[in-house]
Amino acid sequence: MTGGAPARAEPGGQVRAVRIGPRSGAALALVSATGVAGFGWPLLAGSASGLAHSGDAPWLFAALLPLLLAVVVATIADAGLDAKAIAMLGVLAAVGAALRPLGAGTAGLEPMFFLMVLSGRVLGPGFGFVLGAVSLFASALLTGGVGPWLPFQMLSMGWVAMGAGLLPGAHTLRGRRELWLLAAYGGPAAAGYGLVMNLQGWPYIAGLGTGVSYVPGDPLTENLARFVAYCLATSLGWDLPRAVLTVVLTLTVGGTVLRALRRATRRAAFAAPVAFAPAAAGDTAPGPGGGGPGHSDPGRA
Repeated sequence: MTGGAPARAEPGGQVRAVRIGPRSGAALALVSATGVAGFGWPLLAGSASGLAHSGDAPWLFAALLPLLLAVVVATIADAGLDAKAIAMLGVLAAVGAALRPLGAGTAGLEPMFFLMVLSGRVLGPGFGFVLGAVSLFASALLTGGVGPWLPFQMLSMGWVAMGAGLLPGAHTLRGRRELWLLAAYGGPAAAGYGLVMNLQGWPYIAGLGTGVSYVPGDPLTENLARFVAYCLATSLGWDLPRAVLTVVLTLTVGGTVLRALRRATRRAAFAAPVAFAPAAAGDTAPGPGGGGPGHSDPGRA
């Protein structure tokens, strides 16, 4: 008899999450390198370049989409994602997209960060990165927020969810200790999202002549000092509430959400190995007489 075994459990009862393999790891590294270059190169631009993100965003978006597809394909090849995993990706992305408008524009309160952190924790860094990027893309279509900032938002949210999947103790840490770990990561990650996204918008104010303006060609230390002042003056009032909300939601309802995600992962049996059981006594292959397994020859009775 043959049959599919349930998803393999790791020590501590954790069902195996969608893991990152060599191919998906290489794709993630390439996407992340593209993102770092897209965010950071204005700090190194020359004074005569006149460069800003308004010109490079369409090119980054065009480069990001095939790279994101490469992450999905590589994750499927490495972890054996099936239709159930793709369906879960769609459901979680839809929930994340629906959560974002609930607090967007209200003191930075965005509950979707807490869901992205917990999903990345349970389903792994590769799945988390794709989920974060797809969720931002879906929410932009839902709210009409498509613009030159969208590829940067997709990358940043992908990094947030991927980082949660890389946290230690995925198979052993449970209970309040795990929630505190996720809260300690989720709060700074939610605030860091705003900090990184400021790099996308900051070059737009170049040439305004203010003390926080980006000046192409200035020394890196001087531009960084202006960038810190820009963040303190513009986005800190949104970044801190977002971080606090992520911590509060993680500590209050995080345990329930983690259990639901892990239960769904077990029932979906992602990457379930197929186990071949030895044939039972008396089971034989069909003979010339057409007898099936367990068939006995009446002449021998």
